[in-house]
Amino acid sequence: MFRAIGREPLSRALSIAVVIPCYKVTAHIAEVIARIGREVQAIYCVDDACPEGSGKLVQKMVRDKRVKVIFHDENQGVGGAMLTGYRAALADGHDVLVKIDGDGQMDPALIPQFVYPIELGMADYTKGNRFFNIEDVRGMPPIRLIGNGALSFLTKLSSGYWNIFDPTNGYTAIHRSIGEFIVNRRIDKRYFFETDMLLNLYLLRAVVQDVPMAAVYAEEKSNLSVWRIAMPFLMKNLRNAARRFIINYIIRDFSLATLEAILGILLLAFGLVTGSSFWLRSYMSGEVATAGQVMIAALPILSGTQLLLSALNFDMRNVPSIVRHPLLTRRRK
Repeated sequence: MFRAIGREPLSRALSIAVVIPCYKVTAHIAEVIARIGREVQAIYCVDDACPEGSGKLVQKMVRDKRVKVIFHDENQGVGGAMLTGYRAALADGHDVLVKIDGDGQMDPALIPQFVYPIELGMADYTKGNRFFNIEDVRGMPPIRLIGNGALSFLTKLSSGYWNIFDPTNGYTAIHRSIGEFIVNRRIDKRYFFETDMLLNLYLLRAVVQDVPMAAVYAEEKSNLSVWRIAMPFLMKNLRNAARRFIINYIIRDFSLATLEAILGILLLAFGLVTGSSFWLRSYMSGEVATAGQVMIAALPILSGTQLLLSALNFDMRNVPSIVRHPLLTRRRK
C-alpha cells in the first residue's frame, strides 16, 4: 500500500507547496525549512501573530528563495494559519499542498510519501499515522497515547472515516481541486482544525489515506493542553456526528440505515428512561420491580442497541472510496 521513495516524487508534473503555521517555533523553524527537499517548489510560513517573532526570524535567517512569509495581525489559531497558507498556495497555482509543523516533530524527508498516493490517484488527502509502527509508539508520551486513542474513536464516529487513525496528526497533504472547496467552507480555526477537516472532506466524499510516520519528541514544548481541549473536542465531535448524520443520511440519502439509527436511538432512550424510573421507584419504595417492568425496559434497550449496531455497520462500509480529484480536475479543464 505504501512505497518507500526517495526525496523526488514520481514525476515533476505536480507542483508541491509546503505550508508551515508558525507560532512559538523560533527554536526549530530554520532547521525544519533547511530539511525540506528540492521536490518542493514553494514554502509558505504563516506567522500567526507569534509573540516570539517566528516570521521575522525566518526572513532574517533563511535565504531559501522558495520561502514566502505571511503575517497575521491577530492570532487565528493553527486552522486560520493553514487556510491563509492554502489560499496563497492555490493562488500561486500549486497542485499539492503539504502541511507540516515548525516544531521539528515532523520529518520533511517524508513529503514524497505523502504526495505519492495523491499523484497516483489513490487519495485526495493523506495524513500521518504515528501508530502504524509499534516501535514508534514506545517513544510517545503516555498522555498522548491515551488521548489519541480516545480521540480516534470519536473522530471515526464524527467524520465517517473508519479506516484512519491518529486524527489530530497535522502532517497532511491535499490536492488543489479538493483544497479549493475546503478554503471556502466553515472550518474550525483552532486545535480542532484537523478533525473538522475530516468531516468536510467526508461531505465532499474525498478519499483519505493514512501514511505511516514516526514522530519525534525531544525538548520541544507543545502548545496544546490535553485537559483544556478534552471537553471542547468531545462536544465538537458529537456536534459533527449529528451534522454528518443529518446531511448524509437524511438530506442526501434516506435509507434503511437512517431508519435503523433513528429507531435505535428512540428505543434505547425509551428503555433507559423507563428502566431508570422503575429502578428509582423501586429504590424509594423498597419494592422489587416486577418481571413485566424489567422486560418493558430491557427489550427496547436490546432492540435499540441491535438497530444502532446495524446502522453503524452500514456506516463503516460507507467510507468514501472513489478518488475525487481526477474528476474535479478534468471538469475544471
